[in-house]
Amino acid sequence: MKKKVYFISGLGADRTVFKNLDLSFCEPVFLDWITPLKKESLQHYALRLAEGIKEPDATIVGLSMGGMMACEIAKANPAMKVVIVSSNRCAKEFPKYTRLLSKYFPVYQLTTKMIMRIIFPVSSWFLGAETKADRKHLFGVIDRTDLSFVKWCIWAISRWHSQEPKPNVIHIHGTADRLLPFHYVHPDYTIKGGGHLMIMNRAKEISDLLKKRC
Repeated sequence: MKKKVYFISGLGADRTVFKNLDLSFCEPVFLDWITPLKKESLQHYALRLAEGIKEPDATIVGLSMGGMMACEIAKANPAMKVVIVSSNRCAKEFPKYTRLLSKYFPVYQLTTKMIMRIIFPVSSWFLGAETKADRKHLFGVIDRTDLSFVKWCIWAISRWHSQEPKPNVIHIHGTADRLLPFHYVHPDYTIKGGGHLMIMNRAKEISDLLKKRC
């Protein structure tokens, strides 16, 4: 019987972001986002999301913000194994300007679907959408995005105060990540030239690492 591995996608994304991975080594279980409570912290939300995980020694793979959620779950459950991709182990790995802008100059609250479509070429470059397929997928994600959820995510991330990484967290990061710059993080595995969306366009390398560490 294959081992269950739980997957948490990134901000505004869904399980389709994992579609290029070779997950034949496991039984993948995708944890879909739930509706956040008013002013709910990232930590509290993560623990509610983890209610869908029944095994005390489960393995979780978290992408981007999903990785931050997975880190909070790992903190509360030391027997679990967590692998994060294109993410941060703790809040101190954010660039200071990112947290300051989102917390004290919350222009993201003014975001609309129209604005997101207009700035798509810039966000596509920023997130590392290298191919036509990447850009098509990213545009679809934006089109399906629940803006109220995205705004809550950014609010919660800007107030995430976790400072110390846990030993049960393994980190995979790309050297060309523009959203979460490589020189601010301390990954266990590096994907040379990988951008923030490397889960899609460097899927073979990441699949090989997941088979080894999950």
